[in-house]
Amino acid sequence: MNEKLKIKLSIADRVYPLTVDPSQEEGLRSASKKIDVMIKQFEQNYAVRDKQDVLAMCALQFASQLEQKQIEKTEDNQESLERLKKINDLLANYLEK
Repeated sequence: MNEKLKIKLSIADRVYPLTVDPSQEEGLRSASKKIDVMIKQFEQNYAVRDKQDVLAMCALQFASQLEQKQIEKTEDNQESLERLKKINDLLANYLEK
């Protein structure tokens, strides 16, 4: 049986009750802590009065980091594919001889 856990996460001084798979708990708690750290950084570095603005900036930062990682992964995959094609061509030429 796949039992769910009931946890409470605090983000921006609000508590959010969630029901999650046990395998998700650690990641959610870690993400919650990172969001709170980021909120504090934005509040210290910028004159932000509204929590919604701070949360929007946090969401934008996390989303842009995710997008950048996906772009880098695509570029890495393209480089690997090109290398494999070169190796394949070398092997094909070698076997033809």
